[in-house]
Amino acid sequence: MDRSEKEALVETLKGVFAEAGSVVMTEYSGMTVAEMEGLRAKLREQGASIRVVNNRLAKIALKGTPVEGASDMLTGPVAIAWADDMISAPKVTVDYAKDNDFFNIIGGFMGEEVFDESGIVVLSKLPSRDELIGMAAGRLLGQASEIGSRLNSVGSALRGAVEVIQEKAAA
Repeated sequence: MDRSEKEALVETLKGVFAEAGSVVMTEYSGMTVAEMEGLRAKLREQGASIRVVNNRLAKIALKGTPVEGASDMLTGPVAIAWADDMISAPKVTVDYAKDNDFFNIIGGFMGEEVFDESGIVVLSKLPSRDELIGMAAGRLLGQASEIGSRLNSVGSALRGAVEVIQEKAAA
C-alpha cells in the first residue's frame, strides 16, 4: 500500500469515526474467512458494516478527535464494526461474540463517549430504532383507543339517560 492509499484510508476512517452512530472495536484472531463473511452478512442485514483496520492508520484517524482515547484499544488484529444508528453494530457484534470463541469485543465509542467491553454490552441491550418506533406506536394507539372508548361511554350514558326520561314521559 503506497502513501496515497494510506492517506485515503485514513480519511475514510475519519469519516466513519465522525459519522457513525457507534463504533465497536473487536479482536478476531482465529476466525475463518467463512465466519467473518457470516458476520459481515449479519451486520449488513442490520445496516452495519465491519472492516479489518491497520492499527497505526486507525490511530492516526482518531488523533485529535474527542474519542482519541479509544486508540489504546487498537492492539493486535482489530476489526471495527459501525452503523449509522447507535444500536445495530453493538447488538450484532455482542450476539456474535457469544457464539464464537475467536471473536471478542474490545470496546468502542459512541459520540464522544469511549466504552470498554461492558459498556458495549450494555449498549447492545438497548432497544433498536425499530423497537422504539413500535413501542411508541403501541402507546399512541393504546391511548387513542382509550380516548375513543371514554368518549363513547359518555355518549352511551347520555343515551341511557334520554331513554329513561322518554320512558317516564310515556308512562
